[in-house]
Amino acid sequence: MARFYDATNSSDLERVEGLLKKNGIVYTLRVFEDDMALLKEIQVAEEDLNAAEKAVEGKSCRDN
Repeated sequence: MARFYDATNSSDLERVEGLLKKNGIVYTLRVFEDDMALLKEIQVAEEDLNAAEKAVEGKSCRDN
């Protein structure tokens, strides 16, 4: 899995997760506790990075 996206807040996380799910992209969520904040990192398979980027930009994976 490759690091794809660091969510800035809960609504941002929900938005990105929803787009990935809608486009059938498998992802994992890693949560790290830092001294200052809770970091939420979305990871996708390296071969899905391009499709994930397009999904978040608002392009369907079928638009390739």
